[in-house]
Amino acid sequence: MMAEDQQGVRLTPEQQKKRRSRSIAIAVVLLALVVLFYVVTIVKLGPGIMDRAL
Repeated sequence: MMAEDQQGVRLTPEQQKKRRSRSIAIAVVLLALVVLFYVVTIVKLGPGIMDRAL
């Protein structure tokens, strides 16, 4: 029983491919949300934000 626990879960190549595809899809969605929030923030602040002193 202990030997099984230490080896972990063995995935088939098909399962590994599906997991990778799902991970990539999640990363793309997260990146899209970050870009969306960034754009919305810039739009709400307006173009005047670029005129302020640094």
